[in-house]
Amino acid sequence: MLRIRIADADVVLHPSGAVLLSAQRTILVADAHFGKAVSFRLLGVPVPRGTTTETLDGLSAVLAETQARRIVFLGDFLHSRRSHAVGTLAALSRWRACHRDIELTLVRGNHDDRAGDPPADLDFTVVDEPLALGPFALCHHPRPVAGAYVLAGHWHPCISVRGRAFERLRLPCFWFGDDSGALPGHGVGVLPAFGSFTGMHRIEPRAGDRIFPIAGDRVRAIPALPIA
Repeated sequence: MLRIRIADADVVLHPSGAVLLSAQRTILVADAHFGKAVSFRLLGVPVPRGTTTETLDGLSAVLAETQARRIVFLGDFLHSRRSHAVGTLAALSRWRACHRDIELTLVRGNHDDRAGDPPADLDFTVVDEPLALGPFALCHHPRPVAGAYVLAGHWHPCISVRGRAFERLRLPCFWFGDDSGALPGHGVGVLPAFGSFTGMHRIEPRAGDRIFPIAGDRVRAIPALPIA
């Protein structure tokens, strides 16, 4: 885990792609996309099995490591209406039964609009963006909100890195715009997708941005581009 400061707040970057807001004992998770694999299989596309369990095991591990008391999902909890498959919902219910003391909140994203809210037995609080928490506006879509630093998802950010043998790797990353207020429109941070079966979108960093790629079980820092 890597501890940084954003908007004068203590923020911990976890190699799973989650963010811990220490003061609120809250984990932020973007783009879990539960039920994406089964949605594809129902359309006749052969894709891996076990992705829901893998993602839920990752959530449990983050909770154990951070001792957080709340998870806020930054949109796209379920992938589609086909995600309400019996097996997917049963796995979610079993996980929830083991974590009844954890408060769950969903900030609706574009996939949630189509998939619908989580089933009632998962005991979620569901809200539209933005959700205010400390100095942050918690959103799904990464766009500025006046008077707050935005933490969002939606883009599944990654960067390309070149290896010593000239191979190229794509690494998921945390992408934080300048938080000084000096650059209008830059007060937005984007989390990588948390789900184990999601795509990635290569980003183009701007001056003042801070990029933190995830390599295995470590989060690393890339020097910020200077502000002209």
